[in-house]
Amino acid sequence: MEEGKRQKQIAGLLNEEMNGIFQRLGLNMINGGMVSISAVKVTPDLLEARFYLSFFQVNDVPAALKKIEDRHHEIKKELAAKVRHQLRSIPVLKFFQDDTLDHVFKMEELFKKIENEKTGKKGLDE
Repeated sequence: MEEGKRQKQIAGLLNEEMNGIFQRLGLNMINGGMVSISAVKVTPDLLEARFYLSFFQVNDVPAALKKIEDRHHEIKKELAAKVRHQLRSIPVLKFFQDDTLDHVFKMEELFKKIENEKTGKKGLDE
């Protein structure tokens, strides 16, 4: 199902505000690695916001995700102060690991391996 215009507007607003909150609270740098919000999806009823986080050079991703979850109340409080005039109610915040970059790297490795096997076999046939 396609996202509605209002869902996209709310997602954009939440993404923008949450990036600032992550910087202020020091959550964009965890354990020497970088954390960024790659996407925000809002449910059609606007009651839940799902934040997909990209972790770059973070050794222990589950621990970093738990650190963010542990500060959930503080994050929500800051967000509520920022968007209280634009939203009637603050959605439930949920955080997920965005592992699409991992999949991209794995696919690139597979393509390289296949290409190397093709070129290796051609060299043997000639």
